[in-house]
Amino acid sequence: MTAAPAETMSVEQLASRVGMSVRTVRFYAGRGLIPPPRREGRNGYYGPDHLARLELVRELQAHGFTLSAIEGYLENIPAGATPEQVALHRTLLAPWMADRPEELGREALELRAGRELDDHALEMLIALGVLEPTPTEDVFRVAPAHLAVGIQFIETDMPIEVAHASRRIFDAAGKAVAEEITEVFRTLWWPQLRSSGRTAEDITALVERFKPLTIQALVTAYETAVDEAKRETIRRRTEGS
Repeated sequence: MTAAPAETMSVEQLASRVGMSVRTVRFYAGRGLIPPPRREGRNGYYGPDHLARLELVRELQAHGFTLSAIEGYLENIPAGATPEQVALHRTLLAPWMADRPEELGREALELRAGRELDDHALEMLIALGVLEPTPTEDVFRVAPAHLAVGIQFIETDMPIEVAHASRRIFDAAGKAVAEEITEVFRTLWWPQLRSSGRTAEDITALVERFKPLTIQALVTAYETAVDEAKRETIRRRTEGS
């Protein structure tokens, strides 16, 4: 008995699934970013492989890759890779924040924040990295997952210079931790995963679990370090008295 073909989507259905226009999908197909569709007469049909590769293209675009860089990246993925294997590449690239940054005008931002935001409040949110100004006046790139925390900082009346100094420390520490953890993952764990015989779906699930566990471990380490710093401060004061 012949198996039913996996390619059952029209180009319009595929475009709708990935949030692209039909014209864009056809352009990418013409550049070889996805395989040719299955043909039945004049109609072309697409399946899970096309969907996985276009979702990966969209993820690469979100990271700022140029079209030529995207083409170079996809060239390193074997033509016979399964949709699950292609999806694993996307998982490795996917952002760790719960939400992607979005652009909001001041009125929409205040509605999202649940309060009026004067110029000082906006300056504080920018200093904390929650907002990023855009070339358009009163339009900001917003990290939605961090907005509520930023509002709580505003309500503490923390001086703006403290926000700037804290941001510099966290940025430097965050970059160092990210680079070192990425290197550990790349050199120690990833080779073992690839040679373990696990399916692409299993590896994807493990990587997804690795993200929140790593973040929680960092939070725990920070809490422990702060407690130790306070104890050390008390010891120095006691010894000096």
